[in-house]
Amino acid sequence: MEGIEGAGKSTHVWHLVADLSAHGIDVVATREPGGTLAAEAVRTLILSDAVDAWLPMSEALLHYAARRDHVDRLIAPALAAGRWVVCDRFADSTMAYQGYGQQLGTETVARLHALVLGELQPDLTLILDLDVDVGLDRVRRRSPLSDRYERMDPRFHRRVRAGFLEIAHNDPDRCHVIDAGAPPDAVKAAVRQAVRQRLRVELAE
Repeated sequence: MEGIEGAGKSTHVWHLVADLSAHGIDVVATREPGGTLAAEAVRTLILSDAVDAWLPMSEALLHYAARRDHVDRLIAPALAAGRWVVCDRFADSTMAYQGYGQQLGTETVARLHALVLGELQPDLTLILDLDVDVGLDRVRRRSPLSDRYERMDPRFHRRVRAGFLEIAHNDPDRCHVIDAGAPPDAVKAAVRQAVRQRLRVELAE
C-alpha cells in the first residue's frame, strides 16, 4: 500500500488484512520503514529529526538498510512459509520520496534497489492517490505532532505524488491507482476489487 501523507494507507492496510483473514488467508501486516527491531530503530532516525537532517542519498541508504533487514528477517520468511504480506509502504516510497521528491533521481534509486534487493517487487501495489493539500490537511487534523516528512514543503509532496503516478504509469501490471479522496467505504471497496482482480482471490462483501 503506497501513497502520499494522509492518503489512508494504514487504515486500508488493516481493512485489507481483516478481509484476507476472513477469507482464510494467513496474512502478515507490516510497515516501512520498520517491521523489525533494527528497521524500527532506523525509522526513528529518519522520521524524528529536523526536516534537513539527512542528505537525499544518506536518507535513501537508510531506507534500504532498514528494508534489507525487513525483507531478510520478516518478509522473506513469511513468503517462504506460504503467508501473504501486506506492507504499509515499500520500495516505491523510496523512489517517490527520494527519487522524485528529493530529486535524487530515478536511475540512482533503481540502481540502489537492484544492489540491495535485486528484482524483488510486490505482486500488487495499491497506490492511494490524493490531492496534496487534502492529504496534508488530514495529517494536521489527525495530530499536531507531525513527523519529518509531514513537515516538508508542499512542493516536495507534489513531486512525490507525481512520482507515484509515474511509477504506476510505467508499471501498470503491478500498480493500481485508487482515488483516496472518495468516501472511506468506496476506497475500501476499490481496494477489495483490485485484490480480487489482480491476485485472483474472492473476498466476501
